Amino acid sequence: MAELLEGGMFTAKDISRALGIREKEVIDHLPHVATSVEAKGKRLSVEPSECMGCGFVFRKRERFRTPSRCPVCKAEEITEARFGIV
Repeated sequence: MAELLEGGMFTAKDISRALGIREKEVIDHLPHVATSVEAKGKRLSVEPSECMGCGFVFRKRERFRTPSRCPVCKAEEITEARFGIV
């Protein structure tokens, strides 16, 4: 997974398809990947989810899972977070 993430920014769904594992498994592995790459002097970069209704950006979100709805406008159309290694 780390090798894939070094090649660019990917959503959990993209990673799931590329590796042939469930999206939930990708979400579960991301904290371990973050820890592993830190030991190598790199970091897991997260491009946060954004509400498509009002443009709210989930910058301070600690979880890797995509939020279910926007806290501002309550819309459920949220872009997926994207992950990569830098």
